[in-house]
Amino acid sequence: MADLRPIGVPFVAPGPTGVAIRDRLGHLTTEDEQVLRLIGAHLGSLAARDLAARCRDGLGHCTDTWAARKRELTAASSSRWGGAITKATHDQWALSWRCQLTHIQSLEAGIKTIRHRLSQPLGHKGTRRAPGGYRSKKEWFQKTRRLHVLEERLERERADREAGVVHVVRGGRRLARHRHNLGAAQLTESQWRERWEAERWFLAADGESGKRYGNETIRVTPDGEVSIKLPAPLAGLANARHGRYVLAAKVSFPHRGEQWADRVEANRAVAYRIHLDVERGRWYLTASWQIPPARTIPIDAALAEGVIGVDTNADHLAAWRLDVHGNPIGRPRHFPYRLGGSAEHRDAQVRHALSRLLNWAKSCHVAAVAIEDLDFAADKTREKHGRKKRFRQLISGMPTGRLRARLTSMADQTGISIIAVDPAYTSKWGAQHWQKPLTGKNRKATRHDAASIAIGRRAQGHPIRRRTTPPPAHRSDEQGHRTVQARPDAPGREGPRPRTPGPRTRSVPPDAASTRATRTPKTVRDVRSDRVWVQDSLLLTG
Repeated sequence: MADLRPIGVPFVAPGPTGVAIRDRLGHLTTEDEQVLRLIGAHLGSLAARDLAARCRDGLGHCTDTWAARKRELTAASSSRWGGAITKATHDQWALSWRCQLTHIQSLEAGIKTIRHRLSQPLGHKGTRRAPGGYRSKKEWFQKTRRLHVLEERLERERADREAGVVHVVRGGRRLARHRHNLGAAQLTESQWRERWEAERWFLAADGESGKRYGNETIRVTPDGEVSIKLPAPLAGLANARHGRYVLAAKVSFPHRGEQWADRVEANRAVAYRIHLDVERGRWYLTASWQIPPARTIPIDAALAEGVIGVDTNADHLAAWRLDVHGNPIGRPRHFPYRLGGSAEHRDAQVRHALSRLLNWAKSCHVAAVAIEDLDFAADKTREKHGRKKRFRQLISGMPTGRLRARLTSMADQTGISIIAVDPAYTSKWGAQHWQKPLTGKNRKATRHDAASIAIGRRAQGHPIRRRTTPPPAHRSDEQGHRTVQARPDAPGREGPRPRTPGPRTRSVPPDAASTRATRTPKTVRDVRSDRVWVQDSLLLTG
């Protein structure tokens, strides 16, 4: 029997450290939109030049080069705009640097898998831990060419990393590639150009505590008035004092608006970003700020009222409520979502499913939701799963890390704790121990429902198996049915199960005086003796 990998200990996921809310800038005048476009285009060109300069510095970046870049930006805009641009540049470069390391690790994993499969005989079957050989000589030859391609890419990426070179596309690499295939993207050249320019604009400003309303560059008053500090070349467009432009539209944040108003009135830092949704033709304002991480409660306190186990799938969430002993209560619940379409549509689908899940948890008075700590980063490669293209697409489309982060953020305001558990063997053991017992005439438990029970029981510290095997020597009530459905300190846990009246007990109460001695024996010897006695009695009477 193969050794099982160690199971991680469940833990309470930490809460969010930031908040972001958004509202539409409605009723903008034509002049307002023109001014926003001019500001975004001007600051976007400055941000592009600053990012190019940061990429040229590479690993030789220091505080002196940072200060020199900021002085150049200040002359072309303002000191605050220059600080916002340089900070955004550094964040983007650091993100590209981390993505480059992840790409190198994925290339190394793919090369290792191909080399292993090439070393195996043709048609050799693999195991769960290691893949086997390739099926034919043609596939083997194609994979040898694939191996050379990956090795060249890995060598190039390693050389770039040693030199501190990263590749960044302002506006997005995917949108840049759509320019060469507009038909597949269903875009005209003018539509693509409008999206490309809007993505490369820069209209974001970091907040600063102690300043008026928490932000001097993009200021939003408690009553919703939005004003922008114009860059130096566009100061002639100001319609208010101190070179500011006040928009005709006002904002009001329905979600967490009270928290935002409290921060603004206290002059605490709030960052703002203005962007245009080209498809809808609408302008939006996003406000964000940092919050202190909430203190996580002990896992025992979170599980005091039971738990809801959630199994994440490609098209739905399977959930089942468990009591404190790990027994499923009621019926399973499914929360479907669709991950097709744009990123905004997928995010909205996930939010809707999580909202329904949290509302159900609140109605059940449960303070904990258990979810798998999934990470398919090492399992998404085409080299590991070979021809299983649909399976690769399935695991690549599952919202694993983002779903847990979104669920943790949404549950922060509801008082529900999110418990992350190790996903090892939950689907396999759940189906093995729970799917068949929970399937009846009126209910059919799926594999995902059984997995949700396994996830919840693992969060509670219970074994996944439903019941241990009775002792082989005595299978009667003398030794009792050992069960793991209750805690070790529960009274009567190892005792025999009570006998209730029913067909198997002839509807006789347990305390009845009837015993086996008063019943007619059913052995062959006893029956024969009865027959002889009847015959003798007949002879005597005759």
